[in-house]
Amino acid sequence: MTELPLYGKCVERPSSLALPVMGEFVPRSFAHKRVRECKIGSVTIGGGHPVAIQSMTLTDTRDAKATLEQIHRLEEAGCEIVRVAVPDDEAAAALYEIKKNMRVPLVADIHFHYKLALKAIDAGVDKIRINPGNLGGEGRAKVVTKAAIEAGIAMRVGVNSGSLEKDLIDKYEGPTPMGMVESALRHTRWLEDEGFTNIVVSLKASNVPRMIEAYTLFREQSDYPLHLGVTEAGPIFTGSIKSALGIGFLLQNGIGETMRVSLTADPVEEVKVAWEILKALGLRTKGVNLVACPSCGRCEVDLLDLCARVEKAVAKIDKPLHIAVMGCVVNGPGEAREADLAVVGGKGKGLLMKDGKVVATLPEDELIPALLREAELYDVSMRPSGKVRFVASA
Repeated sequence: MTELPLYGKCVERPSSLALPVMGEFVPRSFAHKRVRECKIGSVTIGGGHPVAIQSMTLTDTRDAKATLEQIHRLEEAGCEIVRVAVPDDEAAAALYEIKKNMRVPLVADIHFHYKLALKAIDAGVDKIRINPGNLGGEGRAKVVTKAAIEAGIAMRVGVNSGSLEKDLIDKYEGPTPMGMVESALRHTRWLEDEGFTNIVVSLKASNVPRMIEAYTLFREQSDYPLHLGVTEAGPIFTGSIKSALGIGFLLQNGIGETMRVSLTADPVEEVKVAWEILKALGLRTKGVNLVACPSCGRCEVDLLDLCARVEKAVAKIDKPLHIAVMGCVVNGPGEAREADLAVVGGKGKGLLMKDGKVVATLPEDELIPALLREAELYDVSMRPSGKVRFVASA
């Protein structure tokens, strides 16, 4: 056994789990570890498939029309799996209409009421998010598991540090990563005993280091696909930072097969942030990867305004382009060399660049229209050899 300080307390952990924590955590790569596949409707995660992006609706699920409107907005933004809350029978009944009129897989979020899980399965959902321990007893959990097996759907075992079982809180003296992992393994092994293995696991915490360690420890012991997330991350600004750090750290080390960026905001913003995390790590491609200099006293153009206008203008471009916006002709051309296309601002005019070469000097008001024309014509398959790729596989 190894005794290590954990969140201000000393706990014993098996030597097989000896892992530095809180300030001495050492990143390890699991990039070459094979992870099981899990099929969620038309989307397969694990087994080398791309990391899938999820979100959850904010609407009252009983209002199928409003829920579908939000789902369609999420689909348009690039969301690949959508979860809805199912708090009562009326919400469960609405799932039939919702499922029939959406394109991406549907997940039902179930707590406490096993009959709601059964009704959601009957409605044709592609996955249910449950905690087998809070469905009202082992007998009821077995009924739900049997129905899921017969329907051929997936289940997510969702462990949250804020609702960890009391015996594990007592055992580890708090909601620790080891307690979260033990909870997840307890439930996955129970499902395995019932013959169910189409499982996804999440181990979410609002504390980023705790969440990172929990996922890392679980990956050491299990090959089930992982749903990443920092729970209760907060509003867009702080929530995006926490999510980028926690989710990004794990993805960079080969951990995670699907993800949700949890924000106190329009769920479309969750999808946008998730795509930016994946694009920044070179794991997925979608639309423009926009880079810009932070501006300085040399700028002779309102760079903040120019960058905002470029960002808005290229927002609907699906092509995986790398576009740069630079603020002066001193360093701009060199800094923009790796971009597919770039605009470099000057006094009343600017440079338009393609593949590191200046193709035009234009008045400022003509830069963005010219950039959009070049973007439409740019063939990403013909990028010059040796050019740095800032985005990778689709």
